[in-house]
Amino acid sequence: MALLLNESDVTMLLPMWLALEAVEEVFRWQGEGKLTNRPRVRLPVPAGLLHVMPAALPEARVMGLKTYATVRGGTKFVVLLFSAETGSLLAIIEADRLGQMRTGAASGVATKHLARPDADRVGCYGTGWQARSQLEAVCAVRRVREARVYGRDPEHRARFAEEMAPLLGVPVVAVDRPEAAARDASILVTITGSKTPVLEGRWIAPGAHVNAAGSNSLQRAELDVEAVRRAGLIVTDSLEQAKVECGDLVAALEQGVIRWDDVHELGEVVAGRHPGRKGTDQVTLFESQGVAMEDIAVAVRLVARARERRVGTEIPI
Repeated sequence: MALLLNESDVTMLLPMWLALEAVEEVFRWQGEGKLTNRPRVRLPVPAGLLHVMPAALPEARVMGLKTYATVRGGTKFVVLLFSAETGSLLAIIEADRLGQMRTGAASGVATKHLARPDADRVGCYGTGWQARSQLEAVCAVRRVREARVYGRDPEHRARFAEEMAPLLGVPVVAVDRPEAAARDASILVTITGSKTPVLEGRWIAPGAHVNAAGSNSLQRAELDVEAVRRAGLIVTDSLEQAKVECGDLVAALEQGVIRWDDVHELGEVVAGRHPGRKGTDQVTLFESQGVAMEDIAVAVRLVARARERRVGTEIPI
């Protein structure tokens, strides 16, 4: 029997603390060389794309994949979880909410390990669905005093700030100029669908940590070259996937500002195999592509919690 979890089940079962625990653990396994993660494969059809992302986590005794279809009418996500010991299908999970939470959690883990301990002011670019979990995650790992948010639509960003402030328990201020979000910020988040940079390097304060989480295409960049140049340490969730998806780094690589040898995986830092931040004035950058191992790690925790609480539907498959 496999367990079917729908979006409402996932929303009920998945708090941010659980997503953070799962994602931090899987990055540790990555740094220790204890898992296999493969980059996203995109298969075109006339109306859109099919995306497939596999990973195997022997430490959790599971393997699986996330797959989703993007067409003109929208996007549908699902995670399939298998036993690595018997090959049996353990769960089928609707994964829009799961993906939102694990993407936020990845930035939270990066912030925990790379931002200054006293980082307390956040600047966020983007006010959509994914921006919510980004702010929730960074506020879970640092004592944030204020968050400033910028989005292109004034009404949308004002509504976002109004809704997020009581959820986070910190002031959330909508700003009308993009540079205002970065002013004096010690943590910066970019989580937009923009094809051109929304964060300029000249705006970044010394010692800031940047989570660049919106671009997973070589044709899109949320950061300009100066932002990449300012970063004394660049990490990503998967070097293999970043080389085929990280649009933020394309121009900097082409101009010789950085080399791939300068980019590390977050797992190295979490596992203690890279020292991480050097000094209070160093700018650090996390390039988040969104990788399968994060989805599978969160799915494992979800299924365990669902079975404990008798949530979901058993299906004979």
